[in-house]
Amino acid sequence: MDEFTFMGYRRADGSVGIRNHVLILPTITCAAQAAKQITELVHGTVSFIHQHGCAQVGEDYEQTFRTYYGMGANPNVYGVVVLGLGCETHQARSVAGELAKIGKPVELVSIQDEGGTLDAIARGAKLAAKMVQNASTQRRVPCKLSELMVGTECGGSDACSGISANPAVGRVSDLIVEQGGTAILAETTELIGAEHLLAKRAVSEQVSNQVYEIIKNMEDRAIQAGVDIRTGNPSPGNKRGGLSTLEEKSLGAANKAGTSSLQEIIAYAEKPTKKGLVWMDTPGHDIEQLTGMTAGGAQIVLFTTGRGTPTGSPIVPVIKISTNTTIFERMSENIDLNAGTIIEGKESIEIVGQRIFREILDVCSGKLTRAEILKQHDFGIWRIGPTF
Repeated sequence: MDEFTFMGYRRADGSVGIRNHVLILPTITCAAQAAKQITELVHGTVSFIHQHGCAQVGEDYEQTFRTYYGMGANPNVYGVVVLGLGCETHQARSVAGELAKIGKPVELVSIQDEGGTLDAIARGAKLAAKMVQNASTQRRVPCKLSELMVGTECGGSDACSGISANPAVGRVSDLIVEQGGTAILAETTELIGAEHLLAKRAVSEQVSNQVYEIIKNMEDRAIQAGVDIRTGNPSPGNKRGGLSTLEEKSLGAANKAGTSSLQEIIAYAEKPTKKGLVWMDTPGHDIEQLTGMTAGGAQIVLFTTGRGTPTGSPIVPVIKISTNTTIFERMSENIDLNAGTIIEGKESIEIVGQRIFREILDVCSGKLTRAEILKQHDFGIWRIGPTF
């Protein structure tokens, strides 16, 4: 195995996973607790708690469905037990049907059809146990970085973010792109003020125009709601960390994109159609953007933080990188790597970038992140409309 290879799981659709989870996927909030109980009974399963699945219409319905499907389709998932109530808007059978089309092992359980929660949990646990055993027969094989999709985000940013961890992640983004892989830039809200820099790097005039378009759409949403984005972003923690304006925060956040050309802009939870640097239109909310990138197919996420966060995902390993040494030492059980050495003059951006890159290869081949060890299974879907 060379330095640009990792050990992953080859899936039926040709994609590569770096984890081998069986997902208990609740398509309605009413089934989320039952799904959680199945994961407590069956080793090797994961799930998530959410409040969605019913009374959503139009674009909001489509986005939630796309997120459900994307979570199950993620290459880190071996198979899925789709758990529904039975009368919800987002029908479990529809999600299961779409996942079956890509060759994903999938089973369907309805609480109403089973006659109640206890019987549904029992049936779901039996199906999940068999699926986990089948998953355990899968073996890791050498895989190329061209098959890797890396999500990037920053949360709890501080004045050091834009000059330490984010530029180091930007170097990693470039390395991934150079090897034929995909790097996802997200959090549209926190790119307001830096859009001109990304537009200049767009591969076409169409993509350049889209950059300004999605920034305007994000600002228009706030105007239509009668609120000012800048009352919540930068957050109180960002301000205490030394960030004074959204534009200042955005200029630092944009550094995660490195120097590669911007290939395309995709919707929330949408799978990229091109390799290279891709911008996913997400809000600035940490968990919502993490969920969107996971549903879009990212197998791993790099998460920089200056204020500290325990954030993780039930499906993808999240490598936490501190922007300063103080927070790394204070929250060492949550943070994997320290980029504060850049601020201290002990390491260059290039060296820290190489360190993060090596960590990616280790994690892709099986090393657990801090968030995985602590079972930090966060999940949240970006809501763009009211429920009815």
